[in-house]
Amino acid sequence: MPGRRWGTEATAMPLVSIITPSWNVESLIGETIASVQAQTFGDWEFLIADDCSTDRTTAIVEQHAAADPRIKLIRQPRNGGPALARQAAIDHAKGRFLAFLDSDDLWLPAKLERQIAFAKEKPTAITYTAYRRIDEAGSVTGRLVTVPEQLNYGELLKNTSIATLTAMVDREVAGEIAMKDEPYDDFCLWLSILKRGHVARGLNEDLARYRVRGVSVSSRRLRSAGWVWHIYRNVEHLSLAKSGWCFAHWATRAWLRRREF
Repeated sequence: MPGRRWGTEATAMPLVSIITPSWNVESLIGETIASVQAQTFGDWEFLIADDCSTDRTTAIVEQHAAADPRIKLIRQPRNGGPALARQAAIDHAKGRFLAFLDSDDLWLPAKLERQIAFAKEKPTAITYTAYRRIDEAGSVTGRLVTVPEQLNYGELLKNTSIATLTAMVDREVAGEIAMKDEPYDDFCLWLSILKRGHVARGLNEDLARYRVRGVSVSSRRLRSAGWVWHIYRNVEHLSLAKSGWCFAHWATRAWLRRREF
C-alpha cells in the first residue's frame, strides 16, 4: 500500500485493525470486546461488522463504542454471512496489520503485544499462534494446541494450524486482502495469500481462547470436512488425485489436533 504512513499510538492511524463479524451473540460479545480492551498493546481499532443481528448485539457494541472510540460498529445492509461481514470490516480498516477475532472468542492480554513483536522480527504475510479451546461457559477444555514454525501454500492445503482468532496479516507484505464468499472463508483467505509465494509463521505461545458452542463435535467435523473438500475442488481447482492426497493429510492432522482438545 504505497504512500501510506502506518500508525503508532501517537498518530491518527492505528497499527492494528481487528476484524470481527457478529451475529446474535448478545451473551458473548461483551466478553470478546473486554478481551481486546485488556490488551497490553493499545494501538488498535476494533471493527465489528454486524450481520443483521436480531438480538441486542448491536446495542451492546454501540454502548462500548460510545465509551471507547477505537471500537466501531459496521451495520451490514443484509444478512450475508461471515465472509461479507469480514470484508466490510476490512474495507474500513486503516491498520497495517489485520488481526482476526470471531465474536465469541477471546484473546489473552499479551496477544497483540507478543504477536506484533514476532511479526516485526521478520516481516511475514501471515503470523498465527497457539491457543486453547474453551466451552460455552468459558472454561478451558483441553491442552494447548501448538502450531508449526512455518507453512507455505502446499503445506497449508494439508494443515489445520491457522486458527482464525490467532491469525494476523501484514498488508505491507501480503498485498491485497479479499475474502471469498465461500464456506471456510478464512481458510480461503490464507490460501490466497500463500499462493502468491508467501509463507506464514507460527508463534508457539498460548495467547487465545477458541470457544466451542452449539453444534455437536461430530456434526462440526463433518461440516468442516465437506467445506475443505469443496475448497480443494471448486476454489483451488485441484485435481481429484491432488485433492484426495491433501484431504488425507488434512483429515489426519485434524484428528490428531482434536486429540489435544
